[in-house]
Parts: sequence; structure tokens; C-alpha cells
Amino acid sequence: MTKHNLLSVWKDRKRPLILDGANGGVLQEKVKEHNLLWSSWLNIENPNLVISLHSAYIEAGAEIITTNTFRTNPHFYNKYKLKYSQREFVTASVHLAKLARGKKKVLIAGSNPPAEDCYQPERTISPSELSSNHITHINLLYESGVDFVLNETQSHFDELKIICRHCSENKIPYVVSLLITPDLKILSGESVAEVIDYLRKHNPMVVSFNCFRPETYKKLIPLIPGDLHTGFYFNCHSGHFDSTVLKCDISPAEYVGYAKDYADKNTVFVGSCCGSNPAHTKKIRALFDEKN
Repeated sequence: MTKHNLLSVWKDRKRPLILDGANGGVLQEKVKEHNLLWSSWLNIENPNLVISLHSAYIEAGAEIITTNTFRTNPHFYNKYKLKYSQREFVTASVHLAKLARGKKKVLIAGSNPPAEDCYQPERTISPSELSSNHITHINLLYESGVDFVLNETQSHFDELKIICRHCSENKIPYVVSLLITPDLKILSGESVAEVIDYLRKHNPMVVSFNCFRPETYKKLIPLIPGDLHTGFYFNCHSGHFDSTVLKCDISPAEYVGYAKDYADKNTVFVGSCCGSNPAHTKKIRALFDEKN
């Protein structure tokens, strides 16, 4: 099973790679149904819909697609009496991304989310449950054949420590993508500088930033070390996560302006997050193809 090295592909392309956009939000908009498994249940119940979205992002120019595994992790899996095992749940989800990729030169990022809800400041599960959740999910993603594990929307230091130690000790290629608050901290209270300093000691391929507004990233840029490999994919919606539909209020044309302003020589990938769709991906790809 051949796996592609993210940094090697990036160096060969000599420009930021194009990451896909929102998966869960787009899928939920199509089916108008919602539960704690969010859109991950569609990987089993309506796989063609998921393949279709992966394919749409590839057609739009995505060079990295993200598995629809934001809620296949044990914490949420264990809340339901599903007719398939945890391993089957994750493996089937990764398989859909592989089917969409086919023989195209596209990397597959295995999405490993926070154990609990993304914007939840407090911890409700035990340290052992937290550790087991991440170790199990990361292992299943990598064993299923993803090119690297994308630990995205992470904003708690206890989770970051588990993820970094496990991936670095087991030589699992990984990216950490941070959710940053407007006051430039993570939800557990640590500053961006403190978090980045810790991450660099554990050698993730990329330190990325996602699931917040571009305006916050602008304030963040002076705090990012100049030699750090980075990536970003911002929210394109306004409002709160209290509905199943996230309406976009940053158009693809507007979003490209942020991508143009914020990408630099150490930006490994650029994508878009909640509220986005393949139209955003197409515009981002056109920007970097033109610049190249």
C-alpha cells in the first residue's frame, strides 16, 4: 500500500497544495437530518452521496481530500448501537475517499476530530477515555490507508499531548490543525505561542489553523514562526453551530482574497472550512495555478 508524503508532494508542486472544503455541512444540507454522528452515518447509509462530494472537490481542483470521519471516533461511535464494528465504520469511511480518488494523484487526509464537541470548553470524559479515543481512531485511520492523519479543529492541550506523543512515537505522519479563539488562545486557555512551542518538539509535518474566521488569522500571523510549515482553512459562514444548515457569507471570490494575502513560502496547503463548497476550492486552485 503506497502512501504519499505530504511535504514531498508540496515541494514538487512548488506552491501550496489545495485542500478540499466542508464535508459534513454540505452533506447535512442535502439530507436535512442530524444526530450525534453528524454526517458520518452517511458513509454507511448513503455512500454514493459521500463519494459524489469527494469527487466534486477533486473535479474542482482539490489535491488533498479529507475523509468524512469527523464523527467516526470512539466517543461518538459508542453512543449508538450500530450494526457494524468501530473498525468497519472507519475503514468503510476511508474507502469512499479511495474510490473517489481512483488513480488520480490526490492525497487522502484522515480526519481525526476533537473527542467531544469542537466548541466545548469543558471536559466531560475521563483522561483514559480521551486517550483511548484518539489512539484508537488515529490507528484505524492510518491502518485504513490514509496518507496522513489530519488532527483538525483541536483546541485542548490534553488532546494535543495525546495526539502528538502517539503519532511521533509510532511514526505516523500527522498534521495538527488548531482552532483559535479571537483572543489568540485555544479553548483550554493556553496561548498560541505556548501551543506552537509544544507542537514543534513533536514534529508534526504541518501546524495548520481551521474553523475560525479569517480576521482572527490576520491577528495571528505575527505569532507564527517564519520557518514553520503551515496551512489554513477558514470558516465561510456566520452565526453559531445551532442548526444543521451553515449559510455561507464569504463568497468564493472573497475567500480567494484571503488565500492570496495569507499564503506564504511555508504554506503547505490552503482549503476552506464550514460554510464552503467546491466552488471555493475551484477559485483557490485557479489562484495558485495562475501564480505558479
